[in-house]
Amino acid sequence: MASGPLNGIRIVEFQGIGPGPFCGMLMSDLGADVIRIDRASGGRPATPANVESRGRRSIALDLKNPDDIEKALKLIEKADGLIEGFRPGVMERLGLGPDVALERNPKLAYGRMTGWGQTGTLSHAAGHDLNYIALTGALGAMGRKGEAPYPPLNLIGDYGGGALYLAFGLLAAILSSRSTGEGQVIDVAMTDGAASLASMFYGMRAMGVWDDERESNLLDGGAHFYDCYETSDGKYVSLGSIEPQFYALLVEKAGLTDPDFEKQMDRKKWPELKEKISAVMKTKTRDEWCELMEGTDVCFAPVLSMEEAPHHPHNAARKTFVDYEGVMQPAPAPRFSKTPGEIQRPPASPGTHTDEILKDWGVS
Repeated sequence: MASGPLNGIRIVEFQGIGPGPFCGMLMSDLGADVIRIDRASGGRPATPANVESRGRRSIALDLKNPDDIEKALKLIEKADGLIEGFRPGVMERLGLGPDVALERNPKLAYGRMTGWGQTGTLSHAAGHDLNYIALTGALGAMGRKGEAPYPPLNLIGDYGGGALYLAFGLLAAILSSRSTGEGQVIDVAMTDGAASLASMFYGMRAMGVWDDERESNLLDGGAHFYDCYETSDGKYVSLGSIEPQFYALLVEKAGLTDPDFEKQMDRKKWPELKEKISAVMKTKTRDEWCELMEGTDVCFAPVLSMEEAPHHPHNAARKTFVDYEGVMQPAPAPRFSKTPGEIQRPPASPGTHTDEILKDWGVS
């Protein structure tokens, strides 16, 4: 039996890419029985490196075949939630849209995730994470002054604004359904989610403490005490010494004797102080700075590669990463004291569990 706080919840996930599978992985890691409907035409066999596909069973259906559409609807009848990430109108054309699904299962939480949302002037256009966060103002706030915005990893739009809001929305709708008996549609747009993630910055801008010019603010690399710096061995460390007491400790441990460093919040001084602190940080290796600052209240951490991160003592102590089926990967998160999550099974190739799923879910 699966472990985790979502044990007993059933989710039907329609095959997709990126944030859809990641949402399915999150739900599975926390104990939900997530079955993935793959295309009957097959696909590449899964390998342990398909981390986002871990934990779920796969059933292969031909969604152009009325008999297989009926099988999908019978599975939906028995589900608490549904995940789909197609463009608007695709599920309707297949005969699996929310009207049909909710008629068969009035308590269903029908989760739809797209980049632009189900409505709006761009709802039928193609796009990717970079486009979605560009439209919200988030991308325009990242990068160095006078340079183009930096394309971040697709953590903000796809995974933060998309998958996490879908998981949150599904669970909220399932809770609502259990108290009201009524299911509903969750319209997750990555643009909406990314904008929501930027709420604090919009608030700071309204207060007049955030400038639209990149690298001019407290948290965008403008401040000399909140940035990454190169060390003498060509590696990097991160400093986040915002609070006065943490900043004082940084000044002490880094040996910043220049009296200008006493003017922490003088924004006019920040560019000059960044140059000075940059020169100081290049006087020692990353490991030497770790010896001086790691574990103190400087708010310090070395900038690690993905090769290094799993082996850092803190990550190792918390088992933040796990070697599963020979692949080093992040462990289930968050942690629960009584119902811990776990990886339920390795990634499944399309159709691996078709008969098993139909039997377990009582579909002939």
